[in-house]
Amino acid sequence: MEQAIRWEEVPGLDITVEQRVGMEAVSGCVSEWDGLARAMPEAGPFALSGWTRLWMESFAPGSTLRVFRASRGGRAIAMAPLLERRGRLAGVPVRLWQSPSNEHSQRVAWALDAACPREAVRGVWERLREEPWEVLLLKDIEAGGAVDATLGEAAGEDGFLVARWPSLESPWLPVVSRDALEQTLDARFRANLRRRRKKLAKHGTLELERVEGGDALTRALEEGLGLEGGGWKGRSGTAIVCHPETLAFYGRLARFAAEEGCLSLYTLKVGGRPVAFHFGLEYGGRYYLLKPGYDEGFSECSPGQLLVEDVLEDLAHRGTAEFDFLGPKMTWKLDWTERLRSHVWLFILRPSLKGRLLYAARFRQGPAVKHWLEEVGGWKR
Repeated sequence: MEQAIRWEEVPGLDITVEQRVGMEAVSGCVSEWDGLARAMPEAGPFALSGWTRLWMESFAPGSTLRVFRASRGGRAIAMAPLLERRGRLAGVPVRLWQSPSNEHSQRVAWALDAACPREAVRGVWERLREEPWEVLLLKDIEAGGAVDATLGEAAGEDGFLVARWPSLESPWLPVVSRDALEQTLDARFRANLRRRRKKLAKHGTLELERVEGGDALTRALEEGLGLEGGGWKGRSGTAIVCHPETLAFYGRLARFAAEEGCLSLYTLKVGGRPVAFHFGLEYGGRYYLLKPGYDEGFSECSPGQLLVEDVLEDLAHRGTAEFDFLGPKMTWKLDWTERLRSHVWLFILRPSLKGRLLYAARFRQGPAVKHWLEEVGGWKR
């Protein structure tokens, strides 16, 4: 059951903040939540209410979700979801409130009013600082964005302890015509692409398939995830198909994205056989590559890179503006671009004795303080 546990005015900002607990807090705010998210397309699909709902259902069912809704004149200007759990920092148990996210989330974004994103974040903070968390953690937010800059600044001004850990540096590139793209690529890389395409074509006719939903969705997803799980990821146990909760997340995400009209499952086929796959989303003029996969039996032909080339050409025809590789920078991504989008983990700790010692142990003094903290225990705020 949804619990509206606080509705208060933020002094000086003419902002009202409501805190709700439970999954009903998501389902009860879909229209205004997604209205904010869609008006700020640069936040990507990660700011949609459905993204939070799918993640919670897949990775944290039964856990406590708190949603902070900031409004002005009755109109929502921020929707900020946080997961409450017991966590550890420097080996010490803490009351942790964090973004509902993990490595499959790729990026964390709040739904904010595009006209006043920083005010909206500050309004959320004014209420959030009064809550009983010990550590606040937002993972993989865009470095220097409204949430990172404003939340960190406001917390620091209020005497809280703020730290940032650099995380993902995600390569991205503007989508341009094939001729224009080739002018930006290394000559040796271009030659390799041509040579490997010819080599792959000897195995059969090359075909690019794009599935956006419908009857082909299940088949395309199974084929694609089979490729992702058929290589080294499957052998190491890190593939999507190796973990039921992860497989459920991507299945739910595919159906949700199809309903939203942003699903883009790309497959490169050779003689009708899938050899490379993208689980992608095309949203707000950008293409987001969540998960790639390829048949290692064709690795000498670089089918994954050939698929990137074909997808870029298709996106150019579709008028898409940007290709975002997401995730960490990797050599195969950097073959295409030097542009990087930086992310951070934003930590905020209370300035209590425990908080100061934790901050010193985790971010300043290191092992000596950490060892002492682990031995003491029994903390009070």
